[in-house]
Order: sequence, then structure tokens, then C-alpha cells
Amino acid sequence: MTSKNLLVELFVEELPPKALKKLGEVFAHTLAQTLVKEGLASAEAAVTPYASPRRLAVHVTSVAAEAADKPVTQKLMPVAVGLDAHGNATPALLKKLAALGADTAAVAGLRRESDGKTDVLFYDSVAKGASLAEGLQKALEVALAALPIPKVMTYQLQDGWSSVHFVRPAHKLVALHGTDIVPISVLGLTAGRETQGHRFEASVDPLLLPDADCYAEKLAGKGAVIASFAERRAEIVRQLTAAAIQAGPNLKPIEDDALLDEVTALVERPNVLIGQFEEAFLDVPQECLILTMKANQKYFPLLDAAGKLTNQFLIVSNIRPADPSAVIGGNERVVRPRLADAKFFFDQDRKKTLESRVAGLDKVVYHNKLGTQGERAKRVAAIAQIVGQRLGDDAAMGLAAAQAATWAKADLLTDMVGEFPELQGIMGRYYALHDGAPVELADAIEDHYKPRFAGDTLPRGPVGTAVALADKLETLVGLFGIGQIPTGDKDPFALRRHALGVIRMLAEGQLDLTLDELLQTAVNAFSVGGDFKDPRSALADFIYDRLAGNLREQGYTAQEVDAVVALRPQRLGDIPKRLAAVRAFAALPEAASLAAANKRVGNILKKAGDDVQARVDADLLVEDAEKALHAALGEVAPQADAAFAGGDYTASLQALAALKTPVDTFFDQVMVNADRVDLKTNRLGLLATLHAAMNRIADLSRLST
Repeated sequence: MTSKNLLVELFVEELPPKALKKLGEVFAHTLAQTLVKEGLASAEAAVTPYASPRRLAVHVTSVAAEAADKPVTQKLMPVAVGLDAHGNATPALLKKLAALGADTAAVAGLRRESDGKTDVLFYDSVAKGASLAEGLQKALEVALAALPIPKVMTYQLQDGWSSVHFVRPAHKLVALHGTDIVPISVLGLTAGRETQGHRFEASVDPLLLPDADCYAEKLAGKGAVIASFAERRAEIVRQLTAAAIQAGPNLKPIEDDALLDEVTALVERPNVLIGQFEEAFLDVPQECLILTMKANQKYFPLLDAAGKLTNQFLIVSNIRPADPSAVIGGNERVVRPRLADAKFFFDQDRKKTLESRVAGLDKVVYHNKLGTQGERAKRVAAIAQIVGQRLGDDAAMGLAAAQAATWAKADLLTDMVGEFPELQGIMGRYYALHDGAPVELADAIEDHYKPRFAGDTLPRGPVGTAVALADKLETLVGLFGIGQIPTGDKDPFALRRHALGVIRMLAEGQLDLTLDELLQTAVNAFSVGGDFKDPRSALADFIYDRLAGNLREQGYTAQEVDAVVALRPQRLGDIPKRLAAVRAFAALPEAASLAAANKRVGNILKKAGDDVQARVDADLLVEDAEKALHAALGEVAPQADAAFAGGDYTASLQALAALKTPVDTFFDQVMVNADRVDLKTNRLGLLATLHAAMNRIADLSRLST
């Protein structure tokens, strides 16, 4: 059977840059996987995706011209239904065979086999393998349908009547199996070997591809296009690095993977050039300048060794003129008004203090059931004051946190944040410093949004931590209180991110704050009633679920996490120590037996009901085994308690290892459900005492397999 390499390219108008990388990957791998399913390619075939602003393509090695025939077994019907008493085919069987393309001649070859209940007739046949044209047609249609396109365009074909739907108008289709054209069609296009290179710099137009293996080479040469997204990205990185060295010593382009991917999707033949702007613009906060250059112009600002913005930037051009001065000058003229706008906003905003803007928050709706941003700011300030007082153990810290929280949302009313919402908090810090606010308050205004994303830094100080906790708790409690709870993949208010932010601050900061206390403080800031219902129970479940997922992502096992989180520890800063203690305990030879016993004890106590007291009357201990367990508990429990009180959770759990033998002996020799009620009650009390001693740090029964 003939196997050759396959190339498929769809040539289109400029694709959405932010989606191009994903579009290229999905197109290539979906098409290749479908060919594998059709039996035309092996799972080991090398798949090379290509994606540029004007093309999606894939190269697949060793693709067959025709798939191998496949044996097919079709279950028909019970023998008693398909054959009459004389062994002749019934009308039902003949009808079934006809539907499968067989006639009466196939009856003699039918196979009989029991399905466990009765004898059944089976029809064995051979299905002819798909041709490459058939399989590739299907694969291409499946690949196009799988593309993650949020919105499609509708456009007419050249006949003026037919309309098709796709992300962008498509103009050419290439399908080459070795040197042969595969006769397929899609989006009104018929496959050929003709494509186009760079819009301005290709030396040949159209570009003819003699075979499937010359694609990248032909495009890079006469087509002036680097077709591979990965290779084009690497070339841009190389040029950015070289240009930064040329621009000056110790300069480096800003690191931004999203910007790099977007620029890679905007150019087919990258050419990095150096531009600059007037140094006077550097008086504007560099975050503003960097954002406008990245977001609006797709430039790479240059930073010095200290991370400070310089007045130079890198342009990734899509053309390579002999004299680039016109390209550089044009980009410098374009960026200047953007920077001037930023400077104007900054100068205008500083004419009003943050304090003077706070009243304006009362006119900004936050949520129709939760009031305005002004009302929200008051709630956040009330929560922050209590949290700050707890963190600083004095009233001054609470007042500072309340003040920072009052100003925290005021920059939403500034021109700069109105133009660049990404700068909220950042500009608040600059404006607060301009107003003469203490540095810790200004830092808290910026930091109250932290952590903004996974891996982001935490607030810099206790005031910022208090305001950040208050802001996230107010959001969680408020939205849960009105029933806006995330479901499935839908989380429009990013409540999962807010919950993880609370978890990180409490755990990584090892804050001496309990979760129940924080939730109660936040609920107290709201007026319970009407649309708002007390959400503490549901919200606690939500936070512990997020905590468990986060811990598993950090590499802890499901058993370790379940054992710790099952107790719903109030101080999340203790979590790492609890997990370390559980891991050390699980490594002990006694661990499996004690975990199983703990599970058994828990089940016994659960059946006994809620009236069991962890209290033991020594005079009612009649069996040697229960006396021995009581004595062992009397010796081990104080050791475990002392280690627990000292924060040595590992030692506390390891002390329990001494209980293995007395616990095993107890269950071997003592009947808990004794006939005498007083003995039964006392033994349940002994088990309750044991259960309490074993489960202070984690629910050890969760370690039982």
C-alpha cells in the first residue's frame, strides 16, 4: 500500500491574532487524529502544524492512499427469530441482511454464537477501507468544525449566490499527497497546489508547490513567509534580544508571552526595529506608558537593568525595506499621541484628590441587588478595620486599613483608569502618594486587588493584606448572599479566583485569623434580609473545595488532602504543617492499622448517635483490653496534646503510634455493644476519647484504603 507525506493548507484572509496559535494547533491535530481513525495514518505519524496570519496548514508523514479493509461483525438476531424450524431464513432475517447489502446467499455463512442467554446469528463481512480522498474530506470537515471560533463570518462565493460561514473568507485550498493533488473541496474551494506568499514581499505570486515536503522551504524562500508559528515566534525573540543589545547596554525588552504570541500572529516575516519617544513622557508612571505601547501599538518597551522604562521601544514590522527609516518614523509618529493622551490623563487626574472622588462612587452602580460602589466601599472599609485591628493588634492598624479601603475604589473615577481599566489600583497608589498619603496606605490601594491571578504576589504589608482580604470577602459574601454562586464552567464574577486569593493570603501569610470569624465579620457588614441571605455555610463549603483542589495541584495526594480538609481547619496557615504531619504519619508501619481502626471507631460512634460523651468511668472498665487501652490513652494523649499545643503536629501524630497494639487488642477481645447499658456507654465513651485524640490534626480514617 502506497504511503506518502501529506500537506493540507487553507489560505484565508487575516485570522484573529489572539486566537491564531490555538486555531493552528486544533486544525492540525484534529485533522491528523481523524486520519488515524480512518486508518489512513498511524498514531506515530509526525504531525507538523503551520499557522500564519493568512494560513492554517498541517504536514503529516506516511499517509496511505487507501485504508486497509476491516473485518466487521454484525449482530443480527436470535436464531429462533432468524431461522424457521427447517433452518430457512425468515423474512425478518432477509430484511436485515438486505439492509446490510447482503442477499440470501449470505445465510449459509452466518455464524451462531451464544450471548449468554440464547443463540444469536452473526454476520461477518469485510468493510472496504476508505480512500484518501474520502478520508481527507471527512478529516478536513471535522477539523474546521472543531476550530474554537467564537464568531463566524458569512460571505458569498464568486458565483454571487452561494454563501459559506467561516472565521474569515477562504481563498485557496492545497491538498498534496506526495506530488499528487487529493481531490477534495471545502468552503467552495477545490484543492490544488497553488498558494500565496507574503502580501508584499513574495518574489512569486502565485506560489506553486510541487510536493508536500517543500512547503516550509518554498514559503520561506520565494514566498518570504515563515509558516511555522513556533519558528516565527523564536525568530522574533532572537531579533528582540539582538535589537535590545544594539539599543544600549543592559537593556532588555519587556517579557510578555501573550504579547509575543499576538505579534507572532500578526506578521509573516518579522523584522524588529528600534524606535524612541521624547524623554519628557517618562514623567508619566511607566505602567501607563507600557500598557498603551503594548495594548494599542503591540510594541515591546525597553527596560534598563533596574526594570525602569527607557524612551526606546521595539517594533515588530512585517516588511523588510532596504531603508527602514520611514517605518520607524511612522511608528514614532503614531505612538506620540498615545503617550500624550496618557500624560494628559495623568496631569488632569492629579488636579483632584482621591478623597474628593469618594463621594462620586455613590453614583456608580456595583450590582442592582448590592447597591453602589460607594456602599460597597463602606462595607469593605468596615471589614478591613476589624481585620486590620486583628492583624496589628491595635486600633491604629484598623483605622489605617479602613482609610485605605475607603480610597481603594476612588481611582475608578479617574480618566486614566477610564481609558485603561487594567491600571485600577496602580493609579490609585500614584494618586494617593501625590495627595501626601502614607506609603503603606498607597501600597494598600494597589495591593488590595492582589493576588490578581495564579502565581501573583501577595500584598506587601498588613494594611494591604487587611484591605485585600476585606475586598475579596465582601465580594464573596455579597454575591453568594444574593445567590450568584458559580456553576460548572460559569463564574462571571471570578469568585473562584477571589476564594483562592483569600486562601493564599491566610495560608502563605500564616495569619492568625479563623475562617469562621472572617466570614462572620463580612456578613455583619451587610443587612441580612430581602434579596440577601446569610451565605456562610455555602461559602465555607466553596472555600474548602477550592482549598482541596489547590492543595492537590501543589502535589499532595488526594488522601492527604482529604484527611486534613475533612476537619475544616479554621487557621489555614496551619495547613502545610498538618499535611507534613499526615505524610510522616502515613509512612509509619502502624499507620494503616490505626487508620483502619479510626474508621471503624468513627462508624461505631456514628451509629451510636450524638449522645456519646468522651468520658470514661475507670470503675466500669472490666476487661483487661479496655483497661490497657485506657491506660495507653492516659499516657499517649498528654504527649500528643503537648506536641499539638507547641505546633509540632508531626510529633503529635507520631505519638499515636504507641496505641496500635492496645487498639488492636481492644477490638479483638472487647464487645462494645455489651448487654449492660452502663458498660456499653462507658466503652463508647472510651472510643469517643480515642477518636478525639486521634483526629485533632487530620481525619486519619481518610488514610484507610
